[in-house]
Amino acid sequence: MSAVKFDEGRLMSVLVAPIVSEKATMVAEKSNTVTFKVLQDATKPEIKAAVQLMFKVEVKGVSVVNTKGKTKRFGKTIGRRDNVRKAYVTLQPGQELNLSGEAA
Repeated sequence: MSAVKFDEGRLMSVLVAPIVSEKATMVAEKSNTVTFKVLQDATKPEIKAAVQLMFKVEVKGVSVVNTKGKTKRFGKTIGRRDNVRKAYVTLQPGQELNLSGEAA
């Protein structure tokens, strides 16, 4: 898979933000998995390459979930939240990712 070359500028923008929630924390503790919000059109190989490039860790696998945005009311007007694409990135055993530095 490493034969495929990605544009480094694109890889830097693939990961939008780490997701810090109860569910994400539980998954992280249980199965050495980190959760990221990623671009809507990001592919699994791209996400894997981006995490390896930015955090210098070995990635075991990537699972992706698309969540539809909810319709919400703001007073009289009806608005819509954005669709979200989440990536659950499983790391190789023994690998660790320290997010506390970037999340601040």
